[in-house]
Amino acid sequence: MNYCHAFHAGNFADVVKHAILVRVLVHLRAKPALFRVLDTHAGAGLYDLAGPQASRGAEWREGIARLIAASAQGQARTLLAPYLDAVAALNAPDQLTLYPGSPMLARAFLRQTDRLLACELEPRAASALAGNLRGDPRCKAIAIDGWTALHAYVPPKERRGLILIDPSFEDAAEFRHLEHALVAAHRKWATGIYLLWYPIKDRHSPDVLARGLRTSGIANILRAEIDVAVPRDRLHACGLVLVNPPWKLESEIKLLLPALVAALAKGNGGSHRLDWLAREK
Repeated sequence: MNYCHAFHAGNFADVVKHAILVRVLVHLRAKPALFRVLDTHAGAGLYDLAGPQASRGAEWREGIARLIAASAQGQARTLLAPYLDAVAALNAPDQLTLYPGSPMLARAFLRQTDRLLACELEPRAASALAGNLRGDPRCKAIAIDGWTALHAYVPPKERRGLILIDPSFEDAAEFRHLEHALVAAHRKWATGIYLLWYPIKDRHSPDVLARGLRTSGIANILRAEIDVAVPRDRLHACGLVLVNPPWKLESEIKLLLPALVAALAKGNGGSHRLDWLAREK
């Protein structure tokens, strides 16, 4: 598949990915040491939900719009609040016309001394990304291949931060590339937080990825997956791999996944799972 950010902006997969991304960012900024975010496949950064690409399938109506309208309660609502507040900050009151991609969400949680390096190669998206981040000295957009960026900019000089890897998955080999690139980056920076997103069209490629990561020698790999039970001719499930997740994140995701299923799944369908592919003893 080719997962183009602009066509799928705000859909269920974005919601799952970004809700957990924001939790990682909240944990990073809770400590005084400065940090850097490297977004390897950043996209344009900001999306007009009424524009020709996002409106083609209007997938955001089954994603962020459903989550906003949902009635998450208690701790789940508290955990989702920073993400939903960041979305709301870009829109007029009680309106939803713009959706932030991962670089704009990351920017929303940077402190004065923190930094964002957002990478995008596709010319139109790269130009839009540069425009959306222009004027903010904390942020830099670079027109570069994401895999090249992962090799070139890891480890960051801050030695603390997050690497977000969210490729388009243009072919099945992208899963293997994802595994190899993560292992190589981890050799260079074993203490960094890594967040990888992947689509689930069938079980083969995600399971091969999981088996490879289990035997990679990387410690502390947490996996989260969600299925929203839409028709199988559409993307219906996605997963996240987190390397070195902040210590409270597992318990937070345990609360978030059922709340996200309740908000995003069709009818009484939907499922989720959370498990460790590897864990340091």
